[in-house]
Amino acid sequence: MQEEPLDPFAGDPTDPTSALEDDGPGRGVQPLTAEERQDVLDDLADLDVYEALLTARDIRGLVVDCEDCRVPHYFAWDLLRANLRHLLVAGRTRVHEPAFDPDPAEYVTWEYARGYADGMQDAVEDSDDSDA
Repeated sequence: MQEEPLDPFAGDPTDPTSALEDDGPGRGVQPLTAEERQDVLDDLADLDVYEALLTARDIRGLVVDCEDCRVPHYFAWDLLRANLRHLLVAGRTRVHEPAFDPDPAEYVTWEYARGYADGMQDAVEDSDDSDA
């Protein structure tokens, strides 16, 4: 009889390796609610706008303060887009690590990107109003 290796975290809901298991999309994870799903879809749409506006200013992506490890994570546009799409399909985010030696000057927060996009929209609307 072959003995199974002893798992010291068996049954522990805070098992640090639980995110590493490849159980397939959504297994053991509650699906996103309709509201959560819409929030992710809205984030994807916003991301396209932010990338279009900020890439021209040499911004490579967004920085997110990770609640789990308390380390800022720097995401290039394509990686963040892929992570959001994965969240839609799997119902959870992927395992993540801090980026290797990012230049913080090349990344902005979601809040900064949102404010920048709002400011650009206001400037276009003001320009349209003055042309009328």
